[in-house]
Amino acid sequence: MQSFETLGQEAQALASGHSGKVIPILPLSAAEGEVARVMQICNACRYCEGFCAVFPAMTRRLEFGKADVNYLANLCHNCGACLHACQYAPPHEFGINIPKAMAEVRGQTYADYAWPPALGQLYQRNGLTLSLALVAALSLFLVLGAVLQGGGLGALWGADLGANFYNLFPHNLLVGLFAPVFLFVVLALSMGVRRFWKDIKPATSGADVSRPAAAEATGDVLRLKYLDGGHGDGCHNEDDAYTLQRRRCHHLTFYGFLLCFAATGVATLYHYLLGWAAPYDLPSLPKLLGGTGGVMLALGTAGLWRLNRRRHPLHGDAQQKPMDLGFIALLFLVATSGLALWWARATPALALLLCLHLGAVMALFATLPYGKFAHGVFRTAALLRHATEKRQPNPIGLGAD
Repeated sequence: MQSFETLGQEAQALASGHSGKVIPILPLSAAEGEVARVMQICNACRYCEGFCAVFPAMTRRLEFGKADVNYLANLCHNCGACLHACQYAPPHEFGINIPKAMAEVRGQTYADYAWPPALGQLYQRNGLTLSLALVAALSLFLVLGAVLQGGGLGALWGADLGANFYNLFPHNLLVGLFAPVFLFVVLALSMGVRRFWKDIKPATSGADVSRPAAAEATGDVLRLKYLDGGHGDGCHNEDDAYTLQRRRCHHLTFYGFLLCFAATGVATLYHYLLGWAAPYDLPSLPKLLGGTGGVMLALGTAGLWRLNRRRHPLHGDAQQKPMDLGFIALLFLVATSGLALWWARATPALALLLCLHLGAVMALFATLPYGKFAHGVFRTAALLRHATEKRQPNPIGLGAD
């Protein structure tokens, strides 16, 4: 008669699409082992089965290997609903705290899948300090560049730039500075998510992505579906009450960032395809997109900072707060310095504000692959695998799909 462990391994093999072939068992870290422990208990209880994508995905498994744990951790949106509903949460002896356990594994994911790995470890430990130091260093570099190019200190305050910052830093120079950084970000994120996808695909049925699955996952990402707390009332805040503030601030931040990026893309097309040189003013499309996106980004990040500082102490991983706040601070600096640059472009402060804004943008892009932005990429991949997996036969016949 087969043991429970053997049956569990065979179920994992079937779920991966490799019938009769057991997936190699890799050792779990302490954080991954804790997720596996709480998932075993939750799989017996199933009170939270309808809360989010984590729980129906959980019910398709009898055991939780490394790939399963990393996959489930990146499905979790840290809304906190399961913690507040759980009868086994602290101070119960089982000590079930899914938001904290999942957050610790996600933090480990950023470092494990970072490329190059050393940069992921550095940013994880010193996110806020590193972010602000990068802004200061890069802004100072640009200030020195403006001084040394021949304008002296007069190039920084009161210089006659004709309300056009390209008179201080030519367009081709800025392209030469930012294009390599942007290409590095694309490469680093691609390398990381490629490895992540390769690891979790066998553990999530192994099936190829279909159009319906891609459409569902895209909708879940764009709507931030799983920040509704599983019931539509939102996440819990520090006083145990439901609130939609976190979801709204994430939407403002996400779509504000996309609008700012779209403004840069449209301006690039204007410059290279149509020959329309910057600066652009209202009612031009780059200015409309950038101005709207900047305001949304500033409001969203200000709200996220406030919510992060006041979050329930049992939610998430406290050690990741510097990394989270570093990313929020960079986004806020990019938004507010960009808006200030637009407002003050005809004043003596133009050059200094330009150096600050460009330093913040460069620091943001240099750190994108190693913090919360990477988390968004991994979560999108996990949601895509979930939408694909749920369309496959349940290997153990006990799931919620």
